[in-house]
Amino acid sequence: MKRSFNKECSVARAMEVVGDRWSILLLREAYYGIRRFDEFQYYLGVAPNILSARLKKFVDLGMMTRVPLPQHGGRYDYVLTKKGRDFFPTYLALKKWGDDWLAEPAGPQVVFRDRSSGRQIEYPTPLSARGKPLELEDIEIVAGSGAVPFNRKRFGAQRPLAKVKPDRAGRVPRKSVSDKDK
Repeated sequence: MKRSFNKECSVARAMEVVGDRWSILLLREAYYGIRRFDEFQYYLGVAPNILSARLKKFVDLGMMTRVPLPQHGGRYDYVLTKKGRDFFPTYLALKKWGDDWLAEPAGPQVVFRDRSSGRQIEYPTPLSARGKPLELEDIEIVAGSGAVPFNRKRFGAQRPLAKVKPDRAGRVPRKSVSDKDK
């Protein structure tokens, strides 16, 4: 069955890369320092054919590189590329959500600490230009510079941020769907 989604959507495209369980867990293990096929298989408990397919996909899409090990003929390390490493904040956000809503009563299984200070790291939080944490209601969705006509109509034309005047609370009013149709 052919998938139907907005192929121009960055989230839909990202889900094509990392949107299945094994892909996210494979990245988790790579972030934990795992590099070899047998180690991925041991820690994930995944069938070899599924692991081979995910590793090949990540290499083909530039998330990992496959580096031959000269001392072990025919064996490879799978090393994260910049593209694979750049997914780490997204992984942290997913982990935080899991820790907040799904962890066992005793707490999360794993925490991340800053190597230099030893302190547990803070997870990414969207911040306003003034450095205040933003809630979903504080965020405006507008068409981006690469928006297709459907999304330009749906979210309106992108306005230069400098010309938008926020109210006293620092919010920019958003037109409702009914306002846009008038």
